[in-house]
Amino acid sequence: MSGYIARRLLAVVPLILLISLIVFCLTFLIPGDTARTLAGGMHASPEQVAKVRHQLGLDKSVLAQYWHWLSNALHGNLGTSLYDQSSVSHAIAQRFPITLSMALGALFVIVLLGVPAGIIAGTHPGGMVDRFVTLGTSAAIAIPDFWLGIMLVIIFAVKVHWLPSIGYESLTTSPVEWARHLLLVWFAMGIAGAAPVARQLRGSMIDVLDQDYIRTAGAKGLPRRTIVYKHALKNAAIAPVTILGIQFAYLLGGTVILEGIFSIPGLGNYFFSGLENKDLPVIQGVMLVIALTFILLNLVVDVLYGYINPKVRLG
Repeated sequence: MSGYIARRLLAVVPLILLISLIVFCLTFLIPGDTARTLAGGMHASPEQVAKVRHQLGLDKSVLAQYWHWLSNALHGNLGTSLYDQSSVSHAIAQRFPITLSMALGALFVIVLLGVPAGIIAGTHPGGMVDRFVTLGTSAAIAIPDFWLGIMLVIIFAVKVHWLPSIGYESLTTSPVEWARHLLLVWFAMGIAGAAPVARQLRGSMIDVLDQDYIRTAGAKGLPRRTIVYKHALKNAAIAPVTILGIQFAYLLGGTVILEGIFSIPGLGNYFFSGLENKDLPVIQGVMLVIALTFILLNLVVDVLYGYINPKVRLG
């Protein structure tokens, strides 16, 4: 297992370099001229624009700009915001835990709802429970998470006053208030994500329970619970693990709208403000952090693959 993990880690290094190059180059596709915007817009003279471009290093070659940016990023320096002159690394360090807590809470909701629903539906195919789960997952997939978030605010914050509608409370200040402020966000993000997990696990459970070794285990007199949870679930979990990894990546990258709805100062709002202001260091820094997080998630999924299915370690 350690050799398999070492091989996966080695494969990540060139991928990180490639991702950093793509992230850096993507910023050149943003419409508009950052130097002209900072120099005063359409009223700026060519001399003022050239001066700002020189100060930002934008008059250098692309390769020189990339190497300067990468060398600083390797030392934890993602530059300074062009809009308010604040440290991008410091701002990301403050906001990323907030977005991460949103995604982790939503992932917990996905597992809490999706895994039991998939197991129950997969062990009772064609029954009433299976049909109810299929109907429920279809509705969950069709409902946008931002619309669900608005409905949850109307019901639980405006109508019955059980939970706060907007704002964020730090975990270190009050764990209870932190959870209360994020509970609606977790369910708004997690309900839609639980649907594909439940469907994938249902299909995998049906296939695995039809295998010969499962019938042999039943013929030996093993309890149904042991057969399902000890023998079938591990093999059926391979495909849902992939879905969970994809869902978590989507949760991290798709919090912009919900952060706006619930007034949460996360990474999504920071990235959106960077796009509005054509703030290149902010855009590059956030994209790099999100991309590295995706790579880490894929690595975790690969390791889980190797644990669940030993055949993967031989590849």
